[in-house]
Amino acid sequence: MLKRLRQRILVYLAVLGPGVITAVVDNDAGGIFMYSEAGARFGYTLLWTMIPVTLVLVITQVMCSRMAAVTGKGLSDLIREEFGLRTTFFVMAALLLVNLTNITANFAGIAGSLELFGIHKYFSVPFGAVLVWTLVIHGTYRTVEKIFLVASSFYVAYAISAFLVRPDWPAAFRASVTPVVSLDGGYLTLLIGLVGTSVAPWMQFYLQASIVEKGVDVKQYSESRTEVIAGCIVMAFIKFFVIVACAGAIWSNGPREIHDVSEAAEALRPLGDYAYILFSAGLFNASLLAASILPLSTAYSVCEGLGFESGVDHRFSEAKVFYWLYTLLIAVGAGLVLWPDFPIVRMILLSQVLNGFLLPVILILILILVNRRELMGKWVNSPIYNLLAYATVALVIVLSVTLALVSG
Repeated sequence: MLKRLRQRILVYLAVLGPGVITAVVDNDAGGIFMYSEAGARFGYTLLWTMIPVTLVLVITQVMCSRMAAVTGKGLSDLIREEFGLRTTFFVMAALLLVNLTNITANFAGIAGSLELFGIHKYFSVPFGAVLVWTLVIHGTYRTVEKIFLVASSFYVAYAISAFLVRPDWPAAFRASVTPVVSLDGGYLTLLIGLVGTSVAPWMQFYLQASIVEKGVDVKQYSESRTEVIAGCIVMAFIKFFVIVACAGAIWSNGPREIHDVSEAAEALRPLGDYAYILFSAGLFNASLLAASILPLSTAYSVCEGLGFESGVDHRFSEAKVFYWLYTLLIAVGAGLVLWPDFPIVRMILLSQVLNGFLLPVILILILILVNRRELMGKWVNSPIYNLLAYATVALVIVLSVTLALVSG
């Protein structure tokens, strides 16, 4: 029994990476902004979204991890093979637009977090852009993944910040299991935004591509699934602690709207330097990590979908389109943030709206693929899993339409 347990642990460690990195990076600058706004304006009230959103994310991510292990192909690759180049082109074009808004939001997060330490954006943004570009261009998949995993561990800063704030923990735990629905426009927008930022289209493409590049197959699928679920749970806890920290530091002194994430960090300053520094450092880490992952995910997706070579293990000369697209996305995202008076907050909100519109399309394609027996064999969805998955799609569509109406 001990020998079997040891083998399972070794296999789990071997597959560790894609699930944790994908879910944790979902808490990027846009996500942290939404969580901070939720805590600052509505206190602990929106914590109830943590459990249902985590379940939606688990259902989606597990399907993608299973497709990766069974087919050995990325999601873009499968969409092209099963639906044709025309459908793939339009999906990739939409994904490119949506991801560019997210990339820009994360470079804005880099700028905002380091400005709290007195570093101007005209230095921090180019520095961050060169850093993430160098990491991928000159690294191998194993090296890049290890660095991403280490960076993911720094999200613990938000948990420490929350404890230093000394919030009302009983109220937070009660709110986590007590659904509250309000017709207030701001509340509805944040409610939908919390779902949109937690289950983003890019995640499905990056997760599946990462599992394929890591070489995980059906023999390791069980451990890979466990790792994916663990990542989703970690994502939920990060969300929980950011909302709690902002509820304790801002809402408890009077509910108010914040205009960027740096305002949330500034609100923690009166509670002690440690809380302020940790929250600011956490924002920088989240933004820098996402600014690396999102262009990488986009380059993977587009190159797979259009039939170009992709992957960090390839040399520049072997995957020119992949690396040039990665470079262009970083340059444009960073460049927009450096543009004078660029509307950063509007860009962050736009990224969440676009995520919400694209996600149902991606989920429907995933469901069609994962239920094709000639593609998946015995690994197709079970009836119960399909029921949960289609209910998830219906929920996301309703939320997307509601967001459009509220935004309009």
